[in-house]
Amino acid sequence: MRRILIILSLIAGVAAAVWWFNRPQPIAVSLAEVSLGAVQSSVANTRAGTVEACQRTKLSPISGGRIVFIGAKKGEHVKKGLVLMRLWNDDQQAQSQLAQTQVESSRKRIAEACAIAENAERDAARMSKLRTLEFVSESDEEKSRYEAQSRRAACDGARADVVQAQARVKVTTVEQNRTVLIAPFDGVVADIVGELGEYTTPSPPGIVMPPAIDLIDDTCLYIKAPMDEIDAPKIRKGQLARVSLDALPGKPLVGHVKRVAPYVLAVEKQSRTVDVEVALDSNVDNKKLLVGYSADVEVVLDSHEHVLRVPTSTLIEGNKVLLFNPESKKLEQREIKTGITNWEYTEVLAGLKAGDRIVASLEREGVKAGVLVKSETNSSKTK
Repeated sequence: MRRILIILSLIAGVAAAVWWFNRPQPIAVSLAEVSLGAVQSSVANTRAGTVEACQRTKLSPISGGRIVFIGAKKGEHVKKGLVLMRLWNDDQQAQSQLAQTQVESSRKRIAEACAIAENAERDAARMSKLRTLEFVSESDEEKSRYEAQSRRAACDGARADVVQAQARVKVTTVEQNRTVLIAPFDGVVADIVGELGEYTTPSPPGIVMPPAIDLIDDTCLYIKAPMDEIDAPKIRKGQLARVSLDALPGKPLVGHVKRVAPYVLAVEKQSRTVDVEVALDSNVDNKKLLVGYSADVEVVLDSHEHVLRVPTSTLIEGNKVLLFNPESKKLEQREIKTGITNWEYTEVLAGLKAGDRIVASLEREGVKAGVLVKSETNSSKTK
């Protein structure tokens, strides 16, 4: 009997040792503590946005010609009205001088013709009085009257010649303006295509030619970003927007939606977007931007303060989380009711309470409901 008891004890000891060395080991997981905080619902652009200028014009001469004058350099700030480029137009200037001369000549003819007309009208008046006294014949009186009318017509014709000559001056001025590019507003010259002596020409129909002058108003800038057509109906003018730029990493800028395009762009069949324009709230931030910077826009649709929230990455399909049971050291699957959400946080309406800890490392092998786990020392907290 003693031998049997000893053998049984040995077997029990071996079994206990085997169980001990083969017992399930707890899986190390990262836990996030459920706490109160702010949650914002937002949407972001599908492709990179761009910093744009409120005013940007690409100028080209109406008619072609040889460049004889360039009034600015690339990158230079210019004032409204400055002549930026002029083409050869000596022939048109000669035509303009000729037209001015014709105006002066016509004005002198007016003085002569109208003076003769006034003299003829006085003679006709005197002849009319003499005819009343029967000192002259009726035919002489009619002749003087017709002479006065003829001279008056010549005077009016001289005045019409002046108007015609002035119109010719305007025509030559318009022709000269076709060869001159003038700054329509204050701005920065972004680009100049052409050098002195080179020939420039406007774009013919159906053929895109680079502009001679690219002028940008850098005092007013905004961000244009394409939003997915699914998100577009949620976006409204005036909504808060955050702008991130590759050129200014870690320095998000605050603005608001100033325009939502009333049409959809189909760049590709599978990519249909709506352009959204965002204006920055700070003039200081505007000075940090350069036209052409790439930018990402996040539009805030809704915001809830001081609500229960969890990291969005902790959710599994069906709005469920893996809750850590501090007594059993095991994971429990818990379904929760959610509110607004974004890529960072999700609002919890029911199913959890402040202080609960949920699994944040769902990607680790073996992490599922019912398994034994241990918390890593650097456990995270939803701040």
